[in-house]
Amino acid sequence: MRLLIVGMLEGHISAAGQIAISRGATVSQVDSVDAGLHSLRSGQGADLVMIDIKLSIAKFMKSMKEERLNTSVVACGISNDPDAAVAAIKAGAKEYIPLPPNPEMIAAVLQAVSEEQTSVVFNDPLMAGTLKLAAQIAPSEASVLITGESGTGKEVIAKYIHSKSKRSSQKFVSVNCAAIPDNLLESELFGHEKGAFTGAVARRVGKFEEADGGTLLLDEISEMDIRLQAKLLRAIQEREIDRVGGSQPVKINIRLIATSNRDLEKHVQDEKFREDLYFRLNVFNLQLPALRERTGDIRVLAEFFATKYAEANGVPNRHINDQAMKRLEAHHWRGNVRELENTMHRAVLLATGDEIDDTAILLTGENLLGGNNEIQSPVSPLASAAVAATAPSPIIKNEIVNDTADNSDELLGKTVAEVEQKLIINTLHHCLGNRTHAATILGISIRTLRNKLKAYSDEGIQVPSSGDLEKV
Repeated sequence: MRLLIVGMLEGHISAAGQIAISRGATVSQVDSVDAGLHSLRSGQGADLVMIDIKLSIAKFMKSMKEERLNTSVVACGISNDPDAAVAAIKAGAKEYIPLPPNPEMIAAVLQAVSEEQTSVVFNDPLMAGTLKLAAQIAPSEASVLITGESGTGKEVIAKYIHSKSKRSSQKFVSVNCAAIPDNLLESELFGHEKGAFTGAVARRVGKFEEADGGTLLLDEISEMDIRLQAKLLRAIQEREIDRVGGSQPVKINIRLIATSNRDLEKHVQDEKFREDLYFRLNVFNLQLPALRERTGDIRVLAEFFATKYAEANGVPNRHINDQAMKRLEAHHWRGNVRELENTMHRAVLLATGDEIDDTAILLTGENLLGGNNEIQSPVSPLASAAVAATAPSPIIKNEIVNDTADNSDELLGKTVAEVEQKLIINTLHHCLGNRTHAATILGISIRTLRNKLKAYSDEGIQVPSSGDLEKV
């Protein structure tokens, strides 16, 4: 875990740093926003940034977004500032941590960011065989191509391989080739010199250089434009890269892992993927089975996610009853483990009795809120853990309470629409009015949430204000 502290943290740098170091983090510190950006650009990298609320967080977040510096950010400030949490989230920080730093809170955030990546939750013999192969090839330097449907856990397995490799003490760097526009992916991978193109405000080290000595994961590599594939092939063969706008090649030493949810052989036949690159990557192919092919994992994963999100949201850890488990085990799981995780997150928030029953299990196509059958990403572990850790904090004006879970008797005799309304309003309070966070927790699109809130307002129902965060 690499922690970068930006600013003086109201004079609490030493305390915050010592807490983080005691939890296994490597800590570096700079005084200003510009110095923080320089540190991230230079390839030193960070898994988490803690920034002083007195600095311009808006400027810092804007620059990170423009330069595609994808690192989680939390803001820190004095705890008696009642508006600090809202201001920090408005600026783009994931969470707000009051100062002086609380060891348990710092630990919760660090743990959320560096969630256990090296252990894989499984019970099915098919997955056991897959992990045995992964552990067998991990110590080698061979490139690995991990294939499988979306949501099967390809990135988790990539991190597992890295943790078992000779490079485990070095960096693991990941880049999602599908999430970055083609015209920006080249500089993301190989870096660029200042002025190389519009927006290149400073030299930027790419992912290849950042991962030097460690492992580089090219996630969803099948989405890479075929013209860029030629430059990638050269980097793999020659073990050197050229920054965009640069004049001198840069030597690199990495172990490469790639993932794809597509049939790359068919992509090669269709001339959408270079055959020579395919063979360079496919030294060893690890095929991950779909969740419906390893049904023995459904129970253990469901229980794991139920415990995880109960703790993260500060609600009772409920047992999954037999009827609910039968529904889970009978489902097709088109979205695989990711869909199961989202389902259990919703179930934890919807459960009202002593256990999670089948009424709390909302499967794809059965969304309580309607109008959206898409598989939604779960709330980030960082956000969940930090909210759970800061629940009693005096900085939050509205006490975070999950009325749906804690006041189950009040729901008796209510209609589904009334329960739905209560769940939405309470979740919005929980997220300090942030519509995006609330929609993520509820498992619906932001558009669906906004439509619901507008309908409530039209009916004369008071909707929690988003304040300065965002408009409905």
